[in-house]
Amino acid sequence: MSTNPGTRDVALHAHGGVDGSDVRTVQVQKSLMTHNDGVAAENRTRFGDRLVLNIVSSPGSGKTALMERTVADLAETLRVGVVVGDLETDNDAVRIHGAGAPSVQIVTGAVCHLEAEMVARAVDGLDVDQLDVVVIENVGNLVCPAAWDLGEDLRVTMLSTTEGEDKPLKYPRIFKDADAVIINKIDIADAVGFDRDAALDAVRKVAPSATVFETSARTGEGMDAWTAWLRERQAEKRSTIAGAPAGAGVAAAR
Repeated sequence: MSTNPGTRDVALHAHGGVDGSDVRTVQVQKSLMTHNDGVAAENRTRFGDRLVLNIVSSPGSGKTALMERTVADLAETLRVGVVVGDLETDNDAVRIHGAGAPSVQIVTGAVCHLEAEMVARAVDGLDVDQLDVVVIENVGNLVCPAAWDLGEDLRVTMLSTTEGEDKPLKYPRIFKDADAVIINKIDIADAVGFDRDAALDAVRKVAPSATVFETSARTGEGMDAWTAWLRERQAEKRSTIAGAPAGAGVAAAR
């Protein structure tokens, strides 16, 4: 397969990381999936025993609000750092830093998803050795991010009650690949006429093995189950890598 070399300019805005709040522009190589997968594997090695999540959803589902709440709720038990992807602005990274976590914003411009090399560059703005969990909050999009491995351990797909019950049926790939599915904004489910049973049925049809959480980032409902799951997965990964032969830890945890 032939390559089509090119580059992207991606702006990084670090908040509370090793570079303070400096704004840097770096050039990221445009590449084929094979290159992306290679960088994703390097990311996985670099992350070591940190639990890494890739959270995907449509715009406005509440990813950033969920992250703010998650960071606050885990503050006493796990150290969380967040990489945020958006087409423009660093508003979400500022919000997450305000909640108590170091964060780096990737401003993708016209690119509708994050790629492994973007994440690799962004992580330079985090002191990964001082973290237990790294969350990658992907660009709001239910199509493009599905194809790109970023080096995560777990993919989490979110939908909100305001989006309707059939999102998993309309965008099956991004739900099918999910380790967990979050149904957010359950506090307004009745007000928007959300059919919970239909939504759960749609998730089960597309992602029968995914763990499902029903949350409200605003009220905190359902957050205990979500954060308990994160603590369990983080402890599980750390234990797996600690018990693996030298050089095999990351592959074993995956």
